[in-house]
Amino acid sequence: MTKEISVAPYQVCTRCVMDTSDAEIVFNPDGVCNHCLRFDKEISTQWFPGPDGSHKWEQILLQVKLDGKKNEYDCILGLSGGLDSSLLALRAKEWGLRVLAVHVDAGWNSELAVFNIQQIVQYCDFDLHTIVIDWSEMRDLQVAYLQSGVSNQDVPQDHAFFASLYAEATHRNIRYVLSGGNIATESIFPKSWHGNAMDRRSLMSINKQFGNSKLRSFPTIGFLRYYVINPYFYRLKVLRPLNYMPYDRHQALLELEDKVGYKDYGRKHGESLFTRFFQNYLLPKRFGYDKRRPHLSSGIMSGQITRDEALQILDQPLYTEADLLADTRYFNKKLRLATGELEELINLPLRYHSDYKNQTFMYEFLRKLKSAAERVFHVNLSTNG
Repeated sequence: MTKEISVAPYQVCTRCVMDTSDAEIVFNPDGVCNHCLRFDKEISTQWFPGPDGSHKWEQILLQVKLDGKKNEYDCILGLSGGLDSSLLALRAKEWGLRVLAVHVDAGWNSELAVFNIQQIVQYCDFDLHTIVIDWSEMRDLQVAYLQSGVSNQDVPQDHAFFASLYAEATHRNIRYVLSGGNIATESIFPKSWHGNAMDRRSLMSINKQFGNSKLRSFPTIGFLRYYVINPYFYRLKVLRPLNYMPYDRHQALLELEDKVGYKDYGRKHGESLFTRFFQNYLLPKRFGYDKRRPHLSSGIMSGQITRDEALQILDQPLYTEADLLADTRYFNKKLRLATGELEELINLPLRYHSDYKNQTFMYEFLRKLKSAAERVFHVNLSTNG
């Protein structure tokens, strides 16, 4: 029996630029979407770009230094070479933190990413620890994800990155991980476009069904480790300092260019050649998702860009013909795809992350349990700053 899918009339939010490519989007009578309303009601209460944010962060910073007093490092910073983590590195230097910069090389670093990481580490005088993922396993898993038909093709990279980062922190008894994640540029996140990148069961299920080998050295992290053991046994805490200060991506780029000779990628997440091709070609072509929409909408919410400016950007092509040809050739060669194989993969039936074994139920159960405990005991059990 074929499942009937009702397609809503095309509509764009009157406040941001999210549209009905998000299957779960809803609009109020004024045409404002649920993402904007959630920003006003929930997300904005976790964002402190004013003087109160500076005070809050000073208190957190004192605790970080106190807890790290007996260790070689106060904290770990995941350094991808992207704008967010790069600016955070500069701020960490200004705060006088003893930082271990950790870079996870999944095989897709652009030359600019390598250059930027070197410039930042040299300027900040941080120790750099690079973790290299076994390429044969990474390649096999990424091809498996292409065959799976799910929309979030970045899961293999993201999972390896965070699993490695947290493992390094607990191994070294470092309690704090600094993340460049921030509300100013990443507040809008359409869940219908994504699967949980930290869901090990989902990752292993896809690899078992479509992969050609077992993941013997590939770093993974299970549900209990991620949601229970790390935060409550190791007391590992992920901090997002950029949420406690004004953060403007344009000004951040100018500062990085001036201080460390940073080179712009021209687009968000351009430091990874896989993510660049996936977000700007595969995702819109295969799934109809334009990642610029949530990125630009986040900028609208934080006042970094106007809606009219965002609409003008959306009118511009995602790729020039020459760049698309070059990136397609590199993508095919890197993953060892035969002629025409990429087109065949693009035309496979689309699947949802829920079509594979997953731990969504466990995650939702834990989230509700934590919320209930916080209401009863009047404490904050969140592992994120």
